[in-house]
Amino acid sequence: MIVGVPKETFPGERRVALVPAVVPVLVQVGFQVLIEAGAGEAAGFSDGTYQEKGARIAASRDDLFRSADIILQVLGLGANPEAGRADLNRVRPDQILVGLQDPLSSPRAVKDLAERRAVVFALELLPRTTRAQSMDVLSSMATIAGYKAVLLAAETLPRIFPMMMTAAGTVNPARVFVIGAGVAGLQAIATARRLGAVVQAYDVRPAVKEQVQSVGGKFVDLPLDTSGAESGGGYARVMDESFYRRQRETMARVVAGSDVVLCTAAIPGKPAPVLVTGEMVSGMAAGSVIVDLAAENGGNCELTQPGRTLTAHRVTIIGPVRLAATVPYHASQLYAKNISTFLTHIVKEGKLRPDPQDAIVSETLVARDGTIVHPRIRELLGPTAASPRG
Repeated sequence: MIVGVPKETFPGERRVALVPAVVPVLVQVGFQVLIEAGAGEAAGFSDGTYQEKGARIAASRDDLFRSADIILQVLGLGANPEAGRADLNRVRPDQILVGLQDPLSSPRAVKDLAERRAVVFALELLPRTTRAQSMDVLSSMATIAGYKAVLLAAETLPRIFPMMMTAAGTVNPARVFVIGAGVAGLQAIATARRLGAVVQAYDVRPAVKEQVQSVGGKFVDLPLDTSGAESGGGYARVMDESFYRRQRETMARVVAGSDVVLCTAAIPGKPAPVLVTGEMVSGMAAGSVIVDLAAENGGNCELTQPGRTLTAHRVTIIGPVRLAATVPYHASQLYAKNISTFLTHIVKEGKLRPDPQDAIVSETLVARDGTIVHPRIRELLGPTAASPRG
């Protein structure tokens, strides 16, 4: 089977779905690898390096889609709704599409691909199990984002992070508060501690307290009933507004005493909960910084604007979008390892062999044979989910 890797078209996206180092692994198990010219350039991978590792360079994007049995992307149509639509007519029946599809927020895009009779896998839906850990692209990208968020904060903050004892006096360390202790939050805690900051963290899931402490953070205990706050997949569960109101009230003191607040609380397929209000921002010291990693889903800070950096109450609020794309070399390296492992899991002996009993397959397969096959996506689409089988 031919695996095609097109150049990403989302504005500012610098990642690539496969890096040269992974090509020999796929070739060894029987795949041919076809790369669009320049697909890896922005991430630091030249066409010549791909060719040295056994890949071919496609004559054009049209040629790549026409030739490939499998298309590997970082951002599929649902995650790239404007620029990605140009590829819709290039998709062939039974072509396998693997990548981030954002199906819970963009179910209509899945339906559009189903109408092209494509076989669509959405990597956001991978179960958080031990078997799927090596394929977990969300965790890989969150690791990069958590690291980079701290660097953004450190660059913007008019203070230094570590304590310094100098002849001119002692400089106190920066105080960092991380909201949300998932993969991104834990990486942010670890990175801020490496830079010398004093780090506190909070998560609605009390079970993560030991994880926060293991990477050098102090867990903030809030007097709230958090029973049932964690879903079966390890994600935070949506709570009612009265819970979030009490949470904000008790968290305000910690926010006010922090130089940097890093927000990472996200719920798949749902708007991000507002955890930091404008009033809480007004209580922070002048020059403080908020980096809101939940900006793409509305933001944990009430004042966040996705993709923008703004100042309110003399506090800088950064709302980065697709932050992992700003570290494209290693983000691509991790993503390529995840997606190639997933590919060799679903394709055996040159054929797609979906096992309905395999949660890795059943959870990520969203469309096949002209039909939306994933129950959650069908539910989101309602009566419009049905597609002609033709």
